[in-house]
Amino acid sequence: MNKTLILIFLTLFISCHNNEDKKERPNIILIVADDLGWNDLSYMGSKYYQTPNIDKLSKSGMIFYNAYASAANCAPSRASMLTGKFTTEHEIYTVGRSDRGNSKTRKLIPIKNNTILDLKYFLIPEMLKSQGYYNGHFGKWHLGPKGFHPEQNGFDVNIGGHKKGSPGKGGYFSPYTNPKLEDGPEGEYLTDRIGDEVIKFIDKNQNKAFFAYVPFYSVHTPIQSKKEYQQKYSDINGDENHNRPDYAGMIQSLDENVGKILNKIEELKLSEKTLIIFTSDNGGIRSISNQFPLRAGKGSYYEGGIKVPLIFSWKRKIEEKSESFERVTNIDFFTTIKKIIGYENENLELEGLDLNPIFEGENLEKRALFFHFPIYLEPYNVQKDNGTDPLFRTRPGSVIIKDNWKLHHYFEDNSLELYNLEKDISESDNLSKINQEKTNELLNELNTWRNNRSAPIPNQINTYYDQKFVDSLLMLIHNKKMNGRIKSM
Repeated sequence: MNKTLILIFLTLFISCHNNEDKKERPNIILIVADDLGWNDLSYMGSKYYQTPNIDKLSKSGMIFYNAYASAANCAPSRASMLTGKFTTEHEIYTVGRSDRGNSKTRKLIPIKNNTILDLKYFLIPEMLKSQGYYNGHFGKWHLGPKGFHPEQNGFDVNIGGHKKGSPGKGGYFSPYTNPKLEDGPEGEYLTDRIGDEVIKFIDKNQNKAFFAYVPFYSVHTPIQSKKEYQQKYSDINGDENHNRPDYAGMIQSLDENVGKILNKIEELKLSEKTLIIFTSDNGGIRSISNQFPLRAGKGSYYEGGIKVPLIFSWKRKIEEKSESFERVTNIDFFTTIKKIIGYENENLELEGLDLNPIFEGENLEKRALFFHFPIYLEPYNVQKDNGTDPLFRTRPGSVIIKDNWKLHHYFEDNSLELYNLEKDISESDNLSKINQEKTNELLNELNTWRNNRSAPIPNQINTYYDQKFVDSLLMLIHNKKMNGRIKSM
C-alpha cells in the first residue's frame, strides 16, 4: 500500500473515530413515581409534603411546569412513554377491562382494551441496549404477564417488575407477594428496597454506560407509610388539599430514595456523565391529595389527571435552576434520548418531539398534544373526583391541547368543552358555545389526527343503559347519601 492510500485510510479512520466520539453516551436514570400529583412536591408548592431531595434535583436542572403524561392512568402512560407512540398505536387505554363502572350507567359499548405491550414494539431500553448500554429495571412494570416482562424488552436486570400494578396483598412491607422480588427482612419497606437495589446496580456498573429505569410503586395504593413517618405528619398541620399523614409519609420515603440515587451519583463523580429524569406516570388520586387549582385527578383527562411533575437534570449540559413552560409529554422522552445518544435509525416513527432545543434556550416547534380514551373509568369517590360527572372519572372521548387552548370531545352525546388554560387552569368555564371559531378549529384538528391514526371510536349502543337508574344515583349523590365507589353490576 503506497503512502497516499495509507494517508487516505488514516484520515477516514480518524474522521470516523472523531464522529463516534462526538456521540454522547451518558448514563440515564429515569425515575417514575406512581400516582404522584402535579403539586405533591414542595418545589411545586406543597406546604405539607416534604421533598428536600427532589427539590435539590429540581435546582440542579430544568423544571417543566406544563408537563403531561400521555394518559391518565398507569399502563397506557408507561406504554406510550417507552414506545414513543400514542395509545392509538399499542391500544392500551386503561388497566384491565374497558367497561368499567356500572353497566346501567354506560350509554356505549367501549372499545376493547389491550393489556399487553406486544414484543413487536421497539422500546427505549432496546435502543439503548443496541448502543452498548447495560439496563436495569427497578419497580413496577404492569405491561404484560410472563413472557412480556422487562427481561423480554431490553432489560438485563429486573427487580420487582411483573404484571401487577400495585405492591399486591403484602403491601409495602416484606414479606412481599412479588414473584420478581425476593423477600427482605420482615418489615422492610418496599420503596427503600427498590432504592437500595438501584444503588447496588450503579455501584456495580459505574464504569460502563448504564440505563436505570426506576418506576417506584409508591405512591400507589394501598396508602401505607412507615409508622414513624405517619406519626410525624400527624403532628403537622396540613391544609384542605394536602392533609393525609400516611400519604405524606409515603412521599417522604420516595424522596429519601431519590436522594440515595443522587448521592451515589455524586459520590462516584458521575454527575457530568448522567442524565436524570424525574416524573410521575399520571395525576394523583384527588380524594387522597387534591391537586387544586387543577380539576379532577387520576383517570380523568382534566388537568389533574394528566398534568405531572417533570425534571431533567444533567450537570454542565442542562442549566441549573432553569425553567420551561413549554407543553411537553412523556412521549417526548424517546425522541430526546435518541438525539442525545446519536441513534441513527430514522424509521422508528416516533410521535414525540426532541426536547434538546429547550435545554439550549430555544423554543419547540408548534404542535398540539392529543389524548384518546374510548373507554370508561368508574369513580374513586363520587363526592370528590370532580371528573366528567359523579358516575365516572372518564367517559369515552378525546382531548386536544394546543397553545393555551384545550378541547374535550365526548362520544356519548357528542358534547364539547373548550377551556383557556392560561386564564382558567381549573377548567371551570366552558367556552365552546361562546368561542365557536376556536372550538371548530380544534375539533377539525382533532378529527384529522384521529382519522390519520384510525383511532377507534365507540358507536355501539349499550342496551343495559337505564336512565331512571342513573337519575336515582345522581339524586342520592346530590343528597350526599352515597359516597365512595359505585360498584359494577
